[in-house]
Amino acid sequence: METPTPDLRYPVGHPVLPDESLNRGARTAYMAQIATLPDQVRAAVAGFSPEQLDTPYRPGGWTVRQVLHHLPDSHLNAYTRFRLALTEDNPTIRPYDEAAWAELPDVATTPPAVSLALLEALHIRWVKLLRGLEEVQWQRTFFHPETKRTFTLDQALVLYAWHGRHHLAHIAELVRREGWRK
Repeated sequence: METPTPDLRYPVGHPVLPDESLNRGARTAYMAQIATLPDQVRAAVAGFSPEQLDTPYRPGGWTVRQVLHHLPDSHLNAYTRFRLALTEDNPTIRPYDEAAWAELPDVATTPPAVSLALLEALHIRWVKLLRGLEEVQWQRTFFHPETKRTFTLDQALVLYAWHGRHHLAHIAELVRREGWRK
């Protein structure tokens, strides 16, 4: 659950991670959000011109193009973190500088369709993994050295479902503000 806010950085609010285990219904709902994200992102940017893709979603923020390439970068890291937590005891994950990644040359030169295809394929694999987990596996953990926090896979599921909604809202709010369509 999020708290709506007028802050353009967090249009759906900040993530609220559970302290307790999720129930099956909640997990299913979060998995559905991850499963449907690629189609929602594709629909959100359908027909965007190069100028629209290169528009920041907020002053000082990333462009839509950067957001489109960031999503598979971030979610590939998330998928790897899940796999590490499932195969190692509380592994320390490797953080990365997402802002620096958004500035790498491939972000400006790779067509968005490539990252949308990567996001789609990745989410198919990720959701298959998630749907196959047993109850006890959801309490496996990884340690994030930047935040100095241990995350359960339940918490990571909530976080990355939020992450997709967060960036979809960036695009939707930009479209609304600019009056591009809809």
